[in-house]
Amino acid sequence: MLIATVCVALVHGYGSGCAANRTVFVPEDSPMRVGPSSSMRVWMRLDGVWTLSGNRIEIPEGWYLVPPSYIEEEPDA
Repeated sequence: MLIATVCVALVHGYGSGCAANRTVFVPEDSPMRVGPSSSMRVWMRLDGVWTLSGNRIEIPEGWYLVPPSYIEEEPDA
């Protein structure tokens, strides 16, 4: 019985630890900053065309992420 109680306690502890991690929606009018150890695929403007990178790249901590409304797009030629 003691072993079963310990196992249930461990599973409950792991489950509640996972619940502490959550995603929070950031509104359109709020920029974000990159946290530590971040990597992602990015869109790059090559010859006037937005192209998705083929692999993940490391993003330096502290860089800003802004919504598209912060950037004034140049009209396509």
